[in-house]
Amino acid sequence: MGTFRAVYLTREADRFAARVAPLDDAALPEGDVTLEVEWSTVNYKDALAIADRAPVVRKWPMVAGIDGAGTVSASAHPAWKPGDRVILNGWGVGEGHWGCLAQRARLKGDWLVRLPEGLAAREAMAIGTAGYTAMLCALALDKQGVKPGDGEILVTGATGGVGSVAVAILSGRGHRVVASTGKAAEEAYLRSLGAAEVIDRAALAQPGKPLQKERWAGVVDCVGSHTLANACAQARYRGVVAACGLAQGMDFPASVAPFILRGVRLIGVDSVMAPRAERGEAWARLAAELDRAKLAAMATPIGLAQAIERAPEVLAGRVRGRLVVDVNA
Repeated sequence: MGTFRAVYLTREADRFAARVAPLDDAALPEGDVTLEVEWSTVNYKDALAIADRAPVVRKWPMVAGIDGAGTVSASAHPAWKPGDRVILNGWGVGEGHWGCLAQRARLKGDWLVRLPEGLAAREAMAIGTAGYTAMLCALALDKQGVKPGDGEILVTGATGGVGSVAVAILSGRGHRVVASTGKAAEEAYLRSLGAAEVIDRAALAQPGKPLQKERWAGVVDCVGSHTLANACAQARYRGVVAACGLAQGMDFPASVAPFILRGVRLIGVDSVMAPRAERGEAWARLAAELDRAKLAAMATPIGLAQAIERAPEVLAGRVRGRLVVDVNA
């Protein structure tokens, strides 16, 4: 029986602790696939769990990490065999089932997606749930008929993980992307990813009129609250708004006016429980479309202990792009 290192979260008598701990293989949860994790990442939800800022964790103790990429070492699942290279995103891992901020994980084979050819495990985690969510948003715009040349695409929370990848994907497809951020110093970074224009998030973050001047053919919103309400109010006739985040808040202080007077379509994008077919499509498109140089520019490599140290920075919006975690460092 072996051991492995993991970001281990405990709560005892309301005393919370997050630490890197050695754990025994015997403690691994039930599952039909054992994964030797190589790279993970720190998503917003991971940061909430690690910093104990929200009731993300539903079962104690917990190994953090909703994302992982690596190699199957054992499998009782018909789809997977030892040596297969796979990705894990979501499915409640890191919340109710031990996650992948660890050197080893035991998972259900139905949760896994094959690592696309030509995509390294580190690159997959530079994308992670954030980038995979960005692609789901881009696919939602596609499926609603938004095409390059139809008009500008707004990306809110643009320096975050979802926003950064969304800017790169959508600009790469030929859309004119306008990036909204509260970090004026990051304009050069956003333009390097493909943003044609960078605007101050303050223009969208305050209460606004139910209907405003039409501008956006499409929106990828990572922020929620007044920002989402204003994005809908500024959407063009039959514009499409893909909502996937709540960095500003869970509330939606809007009116029905954009929807019943302009035919604006608000599409909710969920990454946690998305069907495997959609996941496979998203990852295949990410591997084919995402500029590797832009992806590298978004990613900062760290080790397991740094994942704990930097979680508060993620929550405070002080991390640009993506933190990729070498679980063996």
